[in-house]
Amino acid sequence: MTTINLKDFYAWYTHDEYIEVSDEVAAELKADKLYEAAYQRRTTRNKAQYSLDCDDGIEYSACLHEPTPQELLDRMELFVHLWNALNSLPEVQGVRVEAHLILGKSYRQIAREQGVDKSAVRHSVKSGKAAMRKYLKKFL
Repeated sequence: MTTINLKDFYAWYTHDEYIEVSDEVAAELKADKLYEAAYQRRTTRNKAQYSLDCDDGIEYSACLHEPTPQELLDRMELFVHLWNALNSLPEVQGVRVEAHLILGKSYRQIAREQGVDKSAVRHSVKSGKAAMRKYLKKFL
């Protein structure tokens, strides 16, 4: 059995916490840490040779950090609040707000699909966003 410090392997541990694990698990964790460090070095060293317009994803992986569990919980909580705010709208208004904000459709496309005037869709989305803002102010 080997004693390891969880702070060395997991970024969200802010204090030292030692546990005993089998030798195979400790070796695997250390090998993974070495692999990750080598990958980070390779990415950092080689990203200057790639154009940011290349769209191969290397700049994304070089700049991306792994979110902490707290950040993930905050995102999930925000998603739930947004979802509830969208569901608090009347059905037609909710469909229009979802189509415009989430699906990225234009007012003209939504109006054509629903057989209404573009100004009605614009007004509906604007008032829906205001209602969602008012709903979210209660919780956030």
